[in-house]
Amino acid sequence: MNFVWLVLALPLVGALLNGLCGRYFSKRVVGLIGCSSVGLAFAISIWTLLELVGGSDRSVIQTLFNWIAVGNFSVDVRLLVDPLSTLMILVVTGVGFLIHVFSVGYMNHDPNYHRYFSWLNLFTFSMLVLVLASNFLLLFVGWELVGLCSYLLIGFWFTRPSAAAAASKAFIVNRIGDFGFILGIFLIFAIFGTLDYSTVFSLLGIQTYSTTIMTTITLLLFVGAIGKSAQIPLYVWLPDAMEGPTPVSALIHAATMVTAGVYMIARTHALYQLAPFTLEIVAIIGALTAILAASIALVNNDIKRVLAYSTVSQLGYMFLATGVGSYTAGMFHLTSHAFMKALLFLGSGSVMHAMADETDMRKMGGLRSKIPWTWAVFLVGVLAMSGIPPLVGFFSKDLILEKVIFSGNTLLWGVGLFTAMLTAFYLLRAYFMTFHGKPRYDEKKIHPHESPPVMLWPLRILALLSIAGGALWVAVFGFSFTPLDNFLAPVFKDVVHVNAEQPEPLFSESTLILFSVLVALVGIGIAYLVYVRGFRLSEGVRKIFHPVYLILSRKYFVDELYNWVIVKPLQLLSRFLASIFDLTILDGLINGIGRLIGWTGGVFRSLQAGYIRSYAAWVLLGTLGILIYLLLR
Repeated sequence: MNFVWLVLALPLVGALLNGLCGRYFSKRVVGLIGCSSVGLAFAISIWTLLELVGGSDRSVIQTLFNWIAVGNFSVDVRLLVDPLSTLMILVVTGVGFLIHVFSVGYMNHDPNYHRYFSWLNLFTFSMLVLVLASNFLLLFVGWELVGLCSYLLIGFWFTRPSAAAAASKAFIVNRIGDFGFILGIFLIFAIFGTLDYSTVFSLLGIQTYSTTIMTTITLLLFVGAIGKSAQIPLYVWLPDAMEGPTPVSALIHAATMVTAGVYMIARTHALYQLAPFTLEIVAIIGALTAILAASIALVNNDIKRVLAYSTVSQLGYMFLATGVGSYTAGMFHLTSHAFMKALLFLGSGSVMHAMADETDMRKMGGLRSKIPWTWAVFLVGVLAMSGIPPLVGFFSKDLILEKVIFSGNTLLWGVGLFTAMLTAFYLLRAYFMTFHGKPRYDEKKIHPHESPPVMLWPLRILALLSIAGGALWVAVFGFSFTPLDNFLAPVFKDVVHVNAEQPEPLFSESTLILFSVLVALVGIGIAYLVYVRGFRLSEGVRKIFHPVYLILSRKYFVDELYNWVIVKPLQLLSRFLASIFDLTILDGLINGIGRLIGWTGGVFRSLQAGYIRSYAAWVLLGTLGILIYLLLR
């Protein structure tokens, strides 16, 4: 435990070394520094896990130094090591390390190799600050650093207008959420007089606080989670974030940033337990986001954007779980999703490596025999995310659906189940369009080839984790082996299930499992019929569904709506302020004052002309004025 600070220090040192001196290093040295810093942090994380499991104390706070001390207000840089933060640092450093290794091969030809690894290390450091923080202020520092790093990495190829625009969009949209987040932190300090987790949570058990206050605090914090974890209505930045390098997409979507909102709610669950209305909102927003993003992914033809919408949808699942009070289920899916989504994104990166950076699936096809290792691991990721047993996605997704229906939310369970079918369809659609059928690319210009070992080994390890990760939580058909639940139990021991008195669901646990598998198979079957067997709807039916296709392909016109309702009015207001208010009114006022002073100065300057006759005239006028005043007095 005494060395947990190295989990933070190592990536930070790597970022500084490559950032300041990387241009003088060879690419081999830059890659070694970038990868080893995160790899060593992962090793220390495993050591921390072993000490935590083997020790008697399941929560340790390590104070590094005093940060702020003003009057009665004091904030220390303290690290909180408990099962929840330990799970997160394992995910961040473990999956992050594999992404760093993959990047060695993927970014090998980039001229800004050292800058890339510097920012990737900094991104990892920022997320580790966020999850290890023991107070809300340090949490906010990590929260904002993650946003900054996402801006830098999404816009890494800043000479591309699309990348620069995507980076700005991500940064601005997240500032909207962060505004609510910091207001929530201000309110916490106003109510509790402290920003320390342990003090705030202990006060909840001693004093009684208004439900309205708790609801306000948690809703404001949730606004921040909506922005950072890309939920309705602030999800629009995440698909555009695909403009960054593919390993960056994997890091953002799998191990960092977008999971911050889910972690924050799990960490502050003591507050959310006192705000049942907020939990309902969290569950509803999660369910709506899950189905909306999944439906958009049905018709998207960019392999990375399909995976991006998949991330938005799966994050909705996580919020759905936390919204019904099952924080452990949400964290389990966060962990399993990290394995699966990192595998799929890096797999798509391997496809792009083989296809000269092509991302349009309509220009792929027939790659199964060309890149067999990439095909195999990508298939594992697709089946795992689709919820096919015994892969990890089956266990975590089924657990969430089970917790939702057992909480009495049958409608939300139905939404989650239907979303599972859509997930299986669009993922298998992407798989079939990419690897099966006849080649649709120009075979004279593009010659697909398998990725080098430095890129394939992270894929193989992630595939193994996606296969064996279900062992973290197996609870099917009466058999129960749940080490992750037991590990996290001390963190969530005070959870009171707000829907505990709801009646039993209509279906048994075994029936729910069968439903879950059946809908996944239905989605896979439809994708197979359409994209392998070539099944086509009749012209009449296609005309009926054309409006639906148009809506989905245009992403429900959300970007256009935001453009007309928010962007255009703000641009008009900006132009008015810049061209009329600023130049005409403000500048006119200032220039008018200047002209008035100039005219006044000219008048008084004429009084000091230096001519004796002028002075004599003024003396005469002054004398006459005094005489007239005295006579008329």
